Amino acid sequence: LAAGMKEAAEEAGVKCRFNRVGTMFSGFFTDVPVVDFASATSSDTKKFAVWFKKMLDLGCYFAPSQFEAGFMSLAHSDEDIEKTIAAARIAYREAAKEA
Repeated sequence: LAAGMKEAAEEAGVKCRFNRVGTMFSGFFTDVPVVDFASATSSDTKKFAVWFKKMLDLGCYFAPSQFEAGFMSLAHSDEDIEKTIAAARIAYREAAKEA
């Protein structure tokens, strides 16, 4: 899921960094490595807000703050993952329009 979302962001031209440990992941709208709070706050929260709202519109529910983690589990099917990545492609394109 994180790899597919990263690819979707790259396709849309959105600068995004993904951190992942096991099945826990976070995406940050920034082009710097996120290693601490200071680097996390370099994220573009306006772009995140556009992305988050579009993902909700498309039926994909993520944490409402860019500074929270997402979690995968066995409850997520391959179909769920593909649907989420497809939605992310649309949402990242919307976020790319945010100046």
